[in-house]
Amino acid sequence: MTHKMNLTRIVKNAAGMTVGAAIFGIAYAWFLIPYKIAPGGVGGISQIFYHLFNFPAGITMIVLNIPLFIFGISLIGRKFGLSSLYGMLAGSFFTDLFSVHRLYKHGFLVDILTRYNAGKSKAEWAMTDNVLLAAVAGSILIGIGLGIIFRFRGSTGGTDIPVMVFKKYFNLPITAGYLIIETGIIVTIGVVFRDPNLIIWGFFNLLISSTVCDIAAEGLPDVKAAMIVSKAEDRIRSRIIDELDRGVTILHGEGGYHLTPKRILYVAISRRQIAELRDIVREEDPKAFVILNDVHDVMGYGFRTRALQL
Repeated sequence: MTHKMNLTRIVKNAAGMTVGAAIFGIAYAWFLIPYKIAPGGVGGISQIFYHLFNFPAGITMIVLNIPLFIFGISLIGRKFGLSSLYGMLAGSFFTDLFSVHRLYKHGFLVDILTRYNAGKSKAEWAMTDNVLLAAVAGSILIGIGLGIIFRFRGSTGGTDIPVMVFKKYFNLPITAGYLIIETGIIVTIGVVFRDPNLIIWGFFNLLISSTVCDIAAEGLPDVKAAMIVSKAEDRIRSRIIDELDRGVTILHGEGGYHLTPKRILYVAISRRQIAELRDIVREEDPKAFVILNDVHDVMGYGFRTRALQL
């Protein structure tokens, strides 16, 4: 890779992470922090310091992340630590920058903030007076923000680092690592603020934000992968190539019952071609066995790559 291409990629990734960090900051500052809702992570812990000691949430995120980054760089590597460092700093910066108190102080959205927050302490000021709307909006926005950051090869640090450490040194699955750590943080928030509802809201937020994050990072699954087992594989293969203009890979397998050799057709198709593929298979072999799976990204002729093209 040339120096110019490398510099272009760095600038592109930094710009993408900045946009994602801004959305991340809005989610926390406008909706989640005021209602003490958190999907875990360092952002969740920072709410404890914010509501109990009036420490700015963004600065608290940075302070809490410092030892995690030192730990992560020493055990995982400088590349992971540095890429996460920018995402963390930007997310923390925007969390404090978009604070509702700061907006009100500088004359932004004064009417809205006054209407929604009458009678509330300033620590509880939000962009809505409905906790459900705050939970839904915050969950969606934080999922979008994190997804964009991940899409551009970044991270917000925090619990990403211990999860990667658990994976590297203890072979703990990433999903299990996140579940253990985030559950502990969500439960801690509920205990500290003596409100079991916060535990429920935390898991609600975690479910929505993780789902939206996957979509933002990888895109909606618009491609299907089909595996076809049929006695008419030659005719099906020819029709797929001629009528759908898709390549077909032939996998050599063996039937588990009779132990007879089988040729399995493997093809990637767009969602709009599913009905056509089904018609072809039914017409050639009504007894064919077909499996369809979602595919998030395909690189190759006839397909536009998403998340892998950075």
